Amino acid sequence: MAENSAGKQRGRPFSKGTSGNPAGKPRGARHRATRAAELLLDGEAGNLTRKAIELAKEGDTTALRLCLERIFPPRKDRPVTFAMPEIASANDAAKLMASILAAVASGSVTPHEASVIAHLVETYAKTLEITEIERRLAALEGEI
Repeated sequence: MAENSAGKQRGRPFSKGTSGNPAGKPRGARHRATRAAELLLDGEAGNLTRKAIELAKEGDTTALRLCLERIFPPRKDRPVTFAMPEIASANDAAKLMASILAAVASGSVTPHEASVIAHLVETYAKTLEITEIERRLAALEGEI
């Protein structure tokens, strides 16, 4: 790639993970505005929390949502339990997929949870297939 007329390199002059300013801002350092906001709010967390609760009690829906999000944060994941047969073959994986669909139909597992579980089953079934192919290939090579 040709350099421009000023003799500067175009594109990415530094390799990945290497800073152009090694003496720059350290990791975890906070921005000036963040530090200023922290100084202004220092010691006020209790008062602000109390005010948000009061506003929520008075019917301010934004304050109510803020308070509820802190009390009950959205759940990211939960353990899922249901009867699961052992998987030793592709046929077993098909049976397991049927039990996953039954769990969704009964409401004991959400469609999203079932999707995650199905992906795990699919990955495991592919692993079984690859293992079987390797076993057969090794047997064929042993015959030659």
